[in-house]
Amino acid sequence: MSIQLRAKLPVGAALAALLAGTAMPAWAQDYGSDGGGYGGSDGSDAASAAPEDTSTKAEKRAKKRSERRQVNVTPYLEVDQVLTADLKNGGDVLTYTALAAGVDASVSTRRVEVAASVRYERRLAWNKDINDQDVVSGIARGRVEVAEGFNLEAGGLASRSRLDSRGAANGILAGDADNVANVYSVYAGPTVATKVAGLDVGAGYRYGYNKVEVESPAVLPGGAQPVDIFDSSQNHVAWASVGARPGMLPVGWQISGGWEREDASQLDQRFDGKYARFDVTLPVNRTLALIGGVGYEDIEISQRDALRDVAGVPLRGPDGRFLTDPSSARQLAFDVDGLIWDAGVMWQPNQRLSATAKVGRRYGDTIYTGSLTYRADHATSFQVGVYNGLSSFGRGLSGGLAALPTQFDVARNPIDGGISSCVFGAQGSGCLNPALGAAVSAQYRSRGIQALMSTQAGGWSIGIGGGYDQRRFLAPELAGLFSVNGAVDENYYLTMTVARALDRRSDISFNGYVNYFDNGLPGAPDVLAAGATAAYTREIFQNLRGQAAVGLNAFDQDGVNNALIGSALVGLRYSF
Repeated sequence: MSIQLRAKLPVGAALAALLAGTAMPAWAQDYGSDGGGYGGSDGSDAASAAPEDTSTKAEKRAKKRSERRQVNVTPYLEVDQVLTADLKNGGDVLTYTALAAGVDASVSTRRVEVAASVRYERRLAWNKDINDQDVVSGIARGRVEVAEGFNLEAGGLASRSRLDSRGAANGILAGDADNVANVYSVYAGPTVATKVAGLDVGAGYRYGYNKVEVESPAVLPGGAQPVDIFDSSQNHVAWASVGARPGMLPVGWQISGGWEREDASQLDQRFDGKYARFDVTLPVNRTLALIGGVGYEDIEISQRDALRDVAGVPLRGPDGRFLTDPSSARQLAFDVDGLIWDAGVMWQPNQRLSATAKVGRRYGDTIYTGSLTYRADHATSFQVGVYNGLSSFGRGLSGGLAALPTQFDVARNPIDGGISSCVFGAQGSGCLNPALGAAVSAQYRSRGIQALMSTQAGGWSIGIGGGYDQRRFLAPELAGLFSVNGAVDENYYLTMTVARALDRRSDISFNGYVNYFDNGLPGAPDVLAAGATAAYTREIFQNLRGQAAVGLNAFDQDGVNNALIGSALVGLRYSF
């Protein structure tokens, strides 16, 4: 993910816009992460300070007329027949009928921007030994400008994830597959960016709620003890800033502060972080500037012990999670406070290209962050981000949603209806892969790199996202509990979506992914997974389309478990 800068500003003003009166706190700007946690936004909102608008009045009027027309809300009903088969191990052949209802929405006006795709699916299995399923999936992100400089933002996600990183890693989550979690996340809050007495003033608040439901527990190799699974959490983020751009002074400056709190139900886990800092921007010339800041932070992560029986053995509930002992003393998983600083450069040689690079001290460690954004034309963009932060499963989801653009295209797997982990749009792109890892309850240090490219050319729409994410888990060592403290997971991922309209009545699409998961838990297998699907749709009558799709998914868990799954679908969709 990347820190995106408005291209119309010369570098000095752009940097000051980044550091003064922005919609995100300084730690979110400077230390982009997987989209969540303390220092864990990708900073995409940090570029929201309004740039100079050099458009003519006629261009502005044309833009407003165009914006008013960009409202598209399409409800639909769908029926599909699906077949999946294990082609490698002589496994089961699964056949089911899917009845689905959903809505796709894209709204872009002067005051409202919304991108959403929501779907409910009822799967009726033809196999007597397979249960019927209800599956909800979707993603949404929106912004409403209530008044000039005052916005309300919200987002939501319904998806599926692995429960335990050592369990099965099937690419198609259909039938009675094990190691499956239903994941739900929502967030909402206001942001303010305005001018007061010539100063840039910004503030905001975000509330997030996240929930994981165990659909089917993990079957672990060798009778391994399961990790503790995330249940639910609420998180609050608040920030404020005041500053000025270069002008009366040769430097831009900003004073900012923020607070973040997460309370998780599992073992009464708590994250509490506060910061205050002072940042400056020193333009060297019209394309280069020096940036840096200094401040103070105080972060503490703690939890309670598990409830134990008379022999001191930790007790688990029917869902496999540890039961919390509310009378136990809090145990620290992470505790740091003291001076923080960073220094770096920003380069913006033209309106299409910008880059930043920083080194600093945070979380008791030296960290490196950076970003590069290149927009070749109105339909083609490329962005890279290097991030480092503190996060958790819940805060990663809330922050990841908040960092997505408000206009994007949603790609779905045509076989199981699941949403792609990456979204692509003209405003920017983002991948939730780092946030949608195994649903472990422990907090973690997150660092890595992510690159995204999207383009529309020659009738083709193409989106590619990939990266590397590392999690180092933070948890207290408690007697009798399987602790992930100090374990390091590494995830390498690549996702691609391609679509093309063949004519006015038909189109084709392709989706593919490759993922390698280097498991950091003792004795746990690494996982290599890959898959691809191809779909063809054609309008039969007005509002009625037929569709056909085929897919192939493979995974190998370091020789412990492997499969090659073939899938096919035929169906009809009626849009209202």
